[in-house]
Amino acid sequence: MSRVCQICGKRPRAGRSIARRGLSKKQGGIGLRTTGVSKRTFLPNIQSARIVYKGSVKKMKVCARCLKSGAVTKA
Repeated sequence: MSRVCQICGKRPRAGRSIARRGLSKKQGGIGLRTTGVSKRTFLPNIQSARIVYKGSVKKMKVCARCLKSGAVTKA
């Protein structure tokens, strides 16, 4: 299944998840220590919606940002 918005082209992005332990200095500790870094993916909020596209109704995969901003109109 494609995880790409067909309007703006938003797609999964790669990143890192950082695991930390300890108490922060602000809370009275000696500071946070990094114990591990692992790869992860940030997935876009893709919705399947019936929208008006170029004058006709089509079922497309659209991100929630496009739906909320009014970039597309639902049929």
